Amino acid sequence: MTGHAEAVGSGPWLVVALALAYDALALRVPGWNRWRAAAFQAGCVALIIGLALPAHDFTGHMAQHLLIAMVAPLGLVVGTPVTLLLRTLPVPVARRLTAVMRSRPVRIITHPIAALLLTVGGLPLLTVPQAMAHPLVTVHFLLAGCLFAWVIAGADPAPHRASVTARLVTLGVAIAAHAAFSQYLYATAPGPDQQAGATLMYYGGDLAELLLAFAVVQSRTTRTSRATATRQGPLPQPTPVHR
Repeated sequence: MTGHAEAVGSGPWLVVALALAYDALALRVPGWNRWRAAAFQAGCVALIIGLALPAHDFTGHMAQHLLIAMVAPLGLVVGTPVTLLLRTLPVPVARRLTAVMRSRPVRIITHPIAALLLTVGGLPLLTVPQAMAHPLVTVHFLLAGCLFAWVIAGADPAPHRASVTARLVTLGVAIAAHAAFSQYLYATAPGPDQQAGATLMYYGGDLAELLLAFAVVQSRTTRTSRATATRQGPLPQPTPVHR
């Protein structure tokens, strides 16, 4: 577990620095949404717990995976850090960042299928404790989880964001893949520890992905309300009656 010990040594402090940086930027934006700020901080807390959680057995590894790859990314993404960054950067820098977000490589990697392959493709690593203890594997699960959550339910500006239907279908495939893999782990488990870990992944993964589905619907509802308000414009003011 040397790799895990190294990750715990620096990882939580990096997350604390990230949370403080987010708060510092949020204070510079008048009226920044408190719920989004709270969601980001909750994601940071989940990530710190996941990094510091003892992982001496398979169940511990599964708990780490759920927190680092599924729970924490959802909170971080709901916090709309890209929007916050764009609103606090100098205009020329913000424009360059926007141009990067519109580039072809970003468009490819943020396609739902690409995000799905990156997050589901790493599942076999969960069966190798030595791999799970490696810091680079932890980073992969975190980044892949953040990318998937952002592609599926992100409220940040995305020039090439897929339709709600496409995102929900992709999420459904991910749910099925996680469920099938969990059932495989349970069926081939050599002992009670592996069975407990597989059960945790099955039910915990379902809960995290249901929250992700709720975030998709919520973001869609918010966009629809804003679009309707924009089309309707301000309410007409009453005309004073002169007597």
